Amino acid sequence: MTRLLGVAHRVALAAVRCSGRSCRRLAMFYAVRRGRKAGVFLTWDECRAQVDRFPAARFKKFATEEEAWAFVRSSANPDGSEGQENKRVQESQVKANKRLHEPLDEGEGETTEPCAKYMKQSTEPLPSVSKDTFSYMGHSVVVYTDGCCSSNGRRRARAGIGVYWGPGHPLNVGIRLPGRQTNQRAEIHAACKAIEQAKAQNINKLVLYTDSMFTINGITNWVHGWKKSGWRTSTGKEVINKEDFMALDKLVQGMDIQWMHVPGHSGFTGNEEADRLARQGAQQPQD
Repeated sequence: MTRLLGVAHRVALAAVRCSGRSCRRLAMFYAVRRGRKAGVFLTWDECRAQVDRFPAARFKKFATEEEAWAFVRSSANPDGSEGQENKRVQESQVKANKRLHEPLDEGEGETTEPCAKYMKQSTEPLPSVSKDTFSYMGHSVVVYTDGCCSSNGRRRARAGIGVYWGPGHPLNVGIRLPGRQTNQRAEIHAACKAIEQAKAQNINKLVLYTDSMFTINGITNWVHGWKKSGWRTSTGKEVINKEDFMALDKLVQGMDIQWMHVPGHSGFTGNEEADRLARQGAQQPQD
């Protein structure tokens, strides 16, 4: 309650010093569910101090303090586990993020696409880029990836991938996704593209931000069980996106990657730029 009153008091003081649009910009609330210190903060700098370089950090921006605190307090189960939290995040992705029509579980209840092409690694040499042009978190290079698909799940679907390394960076890319046009494939192959680019620059430590919990769970958790079961789900069906995750799994070998989830369309510059690049890529003709 003390912290709640403290934030409210700071908002009130800020409101005295501003009016109109500037006041509304000040009254934003950054909720940290999992970080060095959980709580609600008024500025992105305060929030970033709690989540930078923190494994699997959970944070989000809200317009009201009540919503922000609800997000923070929904983090922990009585036994301290995060299983239900991850499940809620995945379910919210289905409802609200990127027009998903494919499942955020292991592919249960779906049939396998018989011709699910995957993105081949480029054989063209990539230009060497100065290490000074990258952003770092400790010794790891920071990159944002995103995938999008208009009319996802329909005949005229158009999917693109976006990789964002920083403002005006020569490796920033937005390209059309080859093969089956779905949002989840785009998310996976956006990560593939970033890792491919990193390897070409002799970078083996990455902090990879994505708003796709499907991609994160797939490569950090589900893939181990899939390989043991011959790439079949718990119901015996072949894994959807099998070829896509096989490509990603091959690329991550020998890499030190910290997978970070960032809420989509929440005002985080890296994510917004990766999304913009992905949408540009979706407008390109398909190979």
